[in-house]
Amino acid sequence: MAENSVNLPGADSPAARSRDPWGEVAAGLGADLFLDPPLANTGTRGRAATLRRTLAEALRSAIRDGRLPPGTALPPYRSLAADLGVARGTVSAVYQELVAEGWLTARQGSATRVAEGAAHPDAGRDASTVQTATATATFRIQHDFSLGQPCAGMFPRTDWVRATRRVLTDCADDAFAPAHPQGRPELRLALAGYLGRTRGVRTTADRIVLGTAVQSALELLSRTVIDVLAVESHGLPFHWRAVERGGTGVVPIPVDGEGMVVDELERSGASAVLLTPSHQFPTGVALSPARRMQVVDWARRTGAVIVEDDYDGEFRYDRDPVGALQALGPDVVIHAGSVSKSLSPAVRAGWLALPDHLVEKVVQAKGLREPDASILDQLILADLIGSGAYDRHIRRSRQAYRARRDALVDAMTATGFRLPGIAAGLHAVIPVEHDAENALVHRAFARGIGLVGLSVFRHPDAEPLPYGGLVVGFGTPAASTYTADLEALTRLLAGSGDDR
Repeated sequence: MAENSVNLPGADSPAARSRDPWGEVAAGLGADLFLDPPLANTGTRGRAATLRRTLAEALRSAIRDGRLPPGTALPPYRSLAADLGVARGTVSAVYQELVAEGWLTARQGSATRVAEGAAHPDAGRDASTVQTATATATFRIQHDFSLGQPCAGMFPRTDWVRATRRVLTDCADDAFAPAHPQGRPELRLALAGYLGRTRGVRTTADRIVLGTAVQSALELLSRTVIDVLAVESHGLPFHWRAVERGGTGVVPIPVDGEGMVVDELERSGASAVLLTPSHQFPTGVALSPARRMQVVDWARRTGAVIVEDDYDGEFRYDRDPVGALQALGPDVVIHAGSVSKSLSPAVRAGWLALPDHLVEKVVQAKGLREPDASILDQLILADLIGSGAYDRHIRRSRQAYRARRDALVDAMTATGFRLPGIAAGLHAVIPVEHDAENALVHRAFARGIGLVGLSVFRHPDAEPLPYGGLVVGFGTPAASTYTADLEALTRLLAGSGDDR
């Protein structure tokens, strides 16, 4: 998002000090931009969270309905901030968010513009999630470190075809009829065994409810068992937005080197908390053993519920595995998961392992018919787990991603960067100074490198972390391009090591 530099004439004179310098900036830069609803009418000028959300949605709406067609140059963020009467940082953060989501493009020496294809209905369908949005933008990116997806070339096609043939040959006719909202018993039984064996989850098939993904699961829970939800101050935006759509209030809680600060949770007044305890997204830390015990004790004392998103649970690359939090409190922890990272986001299969007393309430709220998840995919996944093919795929993938992460760590160390977090998952954070983050993200896009700034994942009501960062998905690039992709990332950061 390059801007032309602007000198305010006579800025040091008494007359200049009596004028509104940002009014002069607005008059001298960019073009007019009408947004509906106007931010000035929100009545929440002092709330950065509401302003940021309102501005982002107003821009998305203008792009979706064609008022901002592809290629349209947006005003520089300083000019738009002056026009709207908001902080420059608010507009800058929204521009960066929409660049990361694929709505806008930024090139060095040029204005920020509406992206080609951004107005297509599919482009805006899930633009509130960083995962889908970055995937939408990948066709313009040469070196793709976008988030939320494994390497597409590693999908176990042969195993999937074999399992599909077995399922279609052997399944009963009722597989093609409307399904029970809890999901097919074959997959619930297979998952109960698999989650217990690999993640330490204490559940049974009767306590598992199947769906499409963690996002839909959160929307369901927000309508049934959650009133006020505490979330990690930095996390996946689709988590917050999913529960907000269900009418649930959200309260951000700080995270540090041991995960969520549970002492702050105790004082929040929340009736539920959403955690990524095994590998916090995006910081990459694990919730410490002491805080695991503390949060379970909090839930039992207060009657609260813990929702555990077992994000990247299968992909731990050292010899110190972290099991599921649910094992410590199956009476108060809802364990949520999906196969979007282990297999592919294209396979719409997710689950909730619920405490006994919540199963009936959640199933009734879900409806009489299974509304979303593909029953055939459920049966195929059950077959993959039962045959051992799923385990073999996970082990192959783990070795490949371990090698990718090691190569990333080596490249960043040689460039002067030390990556925080545990050796796990499909992403890593490259720490940089807050002031350098935006510039590096814009420079990356200008060079065809797809990545996201750490600030994108900060809840609007939360305080920033002590550092900025670049969040890179090392699972996304194709195997044939990974070396070149790392070289491009290294060139981007060369000379920036002393600026952290």
